[in-house]
Amino acid sequence: MLARFGVVTVSDRASDGTYTDRSGPAVEAYLEDALCSPLVCHRRLVPDERPIIEAVLKDLVDEVGCDMVVTTGGTGPAKRDVTPEATAAVCDRIIPGFGEEMRRVSIQEIRTALLSRQIAGIRGSSLIVNLPGSPRAIKTCLDAVFPAVPDCLDQLGATNIEVVDRLKAHRHRPVTKQG
Repeated sequence: MLARFGVVTVSDRASDGTYTDRSGPAVEAYLEDALCSPLVCHRRLVPDERPIIEAVLKDLVDEVGCDMVVTTGGTGPAKRDVTPEATAAVCDRIIPGFGEEMRRVSIQEIRTALLSRQIAGIRGSSLIVNLPGSPRAIKTCLDAVFPAVPDCLDQLGATNIEVVDRLKAHRHRPVTKQG
C-alpha cells in the first residue's frame, strides 16, 4: 500500500522567493532513502504564520490523508518561529520523546541545539514531527527518531511502512542487570 507523507517547509524567506528551499527536498530525499515501502510526498512551502501552518497541517492530515507530516523550520526561539505552537494546536496528543531525542542527538553536533523547540504529535491516525530548518540537522534528527516511526504508525492504524535495515528498531534487545 502507498504511504502518504506531507513535507512542510516553514520559512518566510523561502516562501517569498528570497532563497531556494533546501530543507523540504532534504526531507523528501531522506524519506525516499529510508523507506523500502512505496510512498508519495505532498510538499508545501509556507511563511512563518501560525494560522497558515495550522491550516496546511490540517489539510495534509484530514483531506490529503497523510500518514505522517514532517515540518522543517520555525522551531527556534525567534518571535516568528511558531511551528511547535501550530503543531500543538492541531494535535490530539503530543509525543514528548521525539523532541527530547532529537535535541539529545543534535546537541552532540551543535551546542545551539538547546534552543530548538521541535515537537511531535498525533492528529487522528497521523504523526506530525517538527524538524529544524537545517538540511544537516534534518538527517541527524530523523536518524534519531525514525526507528520508532513504523511502530507508531502501526499503533495509530496508519499505513504500514518498511524501513531500511539501518533504521529498524531493536525492540527486543536484552536488558542486562548491573550487579
